[in-house]
Amino acid sequence: MDTYSFLRELADSWILIAMFGFFAAAVLWAFRPGSRAVHKDTADIPFRHEDKPAGDVEPENKEAV
Repeated sequence: MDTYSFLRELADSWILIAMFGFFAAAVLWAFRPGSRAVHKDTADIPFRHEDKPAGDVEPENKEAV
């Protein structure tokens, strides 16, 4: 068995299984219990200051300015 045939067989079987496993793990991670609040907070970032702009934030150390 030459190198090409070995690598082709490896890619056709084990790498495909590994890629599917990674995909399944990513989907399960995204839909894990308790992550709804994190995803909701992230999705609402553009709408946080919808009514008025965010106020100017005073620097904590005025000497540094």
